[in-house]
Amino acid sequence: MTLELRNVSKVIGGQTHIYPTDLTLNKGTMNVLLGPTLSGKTSLMRLMAGLDKPTTGQIFWQGQDVTGMRVQDRQVAMVYQQFINYPTMTVYDNIASPMRLLGKSRAEIDASVRKAADLMQLSPLLDRKPLELSGGQQQRCALARALVKDAGLVLLDEPLANLDYKLREELRVEIPKIFEEAGSIFVYATTEPEEALLLGGSTAALFEGRVTQFGPTPTVYRQPVDATTARVFSDPPMNFLRVSKTGSKIMFGDGQSAPAMGPMESLADGRYLAGFRPNHVEINAHANGAMAFETKLVVTELTGSETFVHLDHHGERWVGLVHGVHDLELGAALKVYLDPRHVYIFGEGGELVAPASYALAA
Repeated sequence: MTLELRNVSKVIGGQTHIYPTDLTLNKGTMNVLLGPTLSGKTSLMRLMAGLDKPTTGQIFWQGQDVTGMRVQDRQVAMVYQQFINYPTMTVYDNIASPMRLLGKSRAEIDASVRKAADLMQLSPLLDRKPLELSGGQQQRCALARALVKDAGLVLLDEPLANLDYKLREELRVEIPKIFEEAGSIFVYATTEPEEALLLGGSTAALFEGRVTQFGPTPTVYRQPVDATTARVFSDPPMNFLRVSKTGSKIMFGDGQSAPAMGPMESLADGRYLAGFRPNHVEINAHANGAMAFETKLVVTELTGSETFVHLDHHGERWVGLVHGVHDLELGAALKVYLDPRHVYIFGEGGELVAPASYALAA
């Protein structure tokens, strides 16, 4: 069982929403669409589902061209962040509705509904109407209905965004297992890199309607093919700094330099773009051989156990994510440190030319 997109694009009113895209998704796989708002995640899902027809290209399901086939005639279940339930039906009947349309027996329907309701913590609420539920409970009802549909293709468009943290973490683990055991192709859209890492499987990074990279999630995270993918798969986005290679050294700003180690050794002399993730910025303890940069502290944000520091480095804005709660003076000079092993090197056009050493060792 496969879903294959061949040169699929979507243009509306002269504006390109999805640029020509090739993707192949296989049976029993978790596939994450990761990108910022308006990157094209929902548009791509609608094309996969058959809700929209592509401007160019073809969509194949199990080897059959389904490009013009109605969504009603496909094995698709889709859940949006903005949940949809039947307001006049009870929670039980909402969940059961897809199985009744498929002509399942009463016993089979009852067993499936109660299993899905138990997973979604809806068992005490089966006799209620959706409007008697909280927003999170209504979303869980919509998810439970998708669970029992037995669809070959399951599309979830940021479905957990409205749920509380504890339940969201539980469902991130449990829902993929259920669909994968059924052999479904599972597609999950999110704006959060951390969620993509937790879900695992494969990730397609999207930016402004383009799939910039698709592959196993850890590979896309550790070895982004370009600076755009690196920005998408980093929260906050990756920091960048213009550098140059001269002989056996990489020359950074503030007169800093580091040995050109590993993949950097073979780079030709010239100008490049260095990238490093916010969690690799250090303000106190730092590794041996770390480079020091003079910055100005612009903003701090406390998350409880960590601190975001927004920095100005000679007009360039950086963000650091450092452990602990720090009492720092806004507008003051702040020295930060960076281990060269955490630095990616991109060409001036944005293509990756040398991955970070730590990523190759992972």
